[in-house]
Amino acid sequence: MTKFQDSLVKISDEVFTAQTTGARFSRNAAFIKTLVNSLKTPTSFSYPFDSLKRLSIVKSPDNSFRIISWFIPLDDGSYRFFGTVQMATKDGRLKLYPLIDNTDNIFDANVIVDNKNWYGARYYEIVPVIVSGRQPYYVLVGWKGNNTKTTKKVLDILSFEKNQPVFGKPVFEGPKGSATKNRIVFEYNKLNSMTLTFDKTVNMITFDHLAPFAEDMVGNYQYYASDLSFDAYQILNGTLKLVENVKLKNEPNNMDELYVDPKDKKTKAIKKL
Repeated sequence: MTKFQDSLVKISDEVFTAQTTGARFSRNAAFIKTLVNSLKTPTSFSYPFDSLKRLSIVKSPDNSFRIISWFIPLDDGSYRFFGTVQMATKDGRLKLYPLIDNTDNIFDANVIVDNKNWYGARYYEIVPVIVSGRQPYYVLVGWKGNNTKTTKKVLDILSFEKNQPVFGKPVFEGPKGSATKNRIVFEYNKLNSMTLTFDKTVNMITFDHLAPFAEDMVGNYQYYASDLSFDAYQILNGTLKLVENVKLKNEPNNMDELYVDPKDKKTKAIKKL
């Protein structure tokens, strides 16, 4: 496994130093082939691949599966995502569900999809939701990138139906009177940052509330950023219910100096990003 990892690190570096999208895809194809060969090793599920810094490898808390995901930057400033769901098997045999990014053809971000029509993202957290008498599902927390002007993050749902992965589920309950959603997508100014994470102490997925810099920018997400307030999705009776204005302490980060307060009327809008 160490030899496989060394090869993967080398190819991964080649992917990201390639000068064109075509060259990156070419090296990424070699990366995928090597990764699949490495996962065929019976003990691979427990191997961390911790030297592969560009990959995100997150294991479900019940150790039933893990998701390996990564992205390739494209020449136009967008991203293509790649990944696989690796299942834990009793005999150590390989059981994979490849994730095929079909974002370009998904025009409704609320649609329920399978692994071959994946709403691609680089996942960094898995939150299990288990309800007595029901099959458990998992909340996937991920970074989606987007383009030269905005960044996206996503809360997706993974469940297994007839032993097949399904992404999206009508479990996100918003304000009273609003429709239940299958997936939540956040979009904001690329130069800003957004916190989106599971807080075990309150059993909530907490996140920065995003707001436009000014009222005339509503719906134009390149002018959205955190307004220093927080919202959350509380896990309650098998659903995720929106809770607004949650009181939390936001830890400082190295993106803070880029923050623009949307409530500050003296702030001028960014003309071009």
